[in-house]
Amino acid sequence: MPASEGSLSEEVEVAREEPRGGLAVAVWATLKRDLVLLLRRRSEVLNPLVFFAIVITLFPIGISPDPALLAAIAPGLLWVAALLAALLSLDSLFRADYDDGSLEQLLLTPQPLALLALAKVAVHWLLTGLPLALMAPVLGIMLALPAGSYVILGVSLALGSASLSLIGAIGAALTVGLSRGGVLLSLLVLPLYIPVLIFGAGAVQAAIYGDGVLAHLAILGALLALALILAPLAIAASLRISING
Repeated sequence: MPASEGSLSEEVEVAREEPRGGLAVAVWATLKRDLVLLLRRRSEVLNPLVFFAIVITLFPIGISPDPALLAAIAPGLLWVAALLAALLSLDSLFRADYDDGSLEQLLLTPQPLALLALAKVAVHWLLTGLPLALMAPVLGIMLALPAGSYVILGVSLALGSASLSLIGAIGAALTVGLSRGGVLLSLLVLPLYIPVLIFGAGAVQAAIYGDGVLAHLAILGALLALALILAPLAIAASLRISING
């Protein structure tokens, strides 16, 4: 009896571990697949970065080369340009999977759709949001941004762009079945981007004037934590609505 009880307990432990392994494998496979596909379609990765660089380059030419004026508008300008650049790539987040039918297969898997969608959003942030956060301090030099604010600019954009990707993915999931959903996507997600924009630009502004930046960064972190909890569930529900009607 003790031997049989021991073997039974081992089988129960194996049964408990198998779903965990299956989920981890599914999430890793989704991450790897999306990374490989996006790196093959380099234009989708480069377009937001080129757009970001062009917008920041044109503003000193179109407004004024005065360093004081550029430094005053730099936080808001950098954040708005980064927000629009991230929005530029959202329409294709689920589009290719919808067109080739793999999105329907994703809905049929036994793994939680919310976590698989979160893996896809993580890839979007790695190839769009994070590069934008790394580029922003370099482009801030063109806008006469004070040197002490470069780190805060990069950190705030890294935190904020992750929230932007999560929020934008909800709109992308809702409009994936529409032939021209780009405009509707913008109308859906831009109002939700406003809190992230306010506190992100506010953090850089506070760094320029020597005020406390921790409060702004803490709120950006709280917004990211809230988005990480709620957005994957909303994305999964939106995908089911778009696919199943």
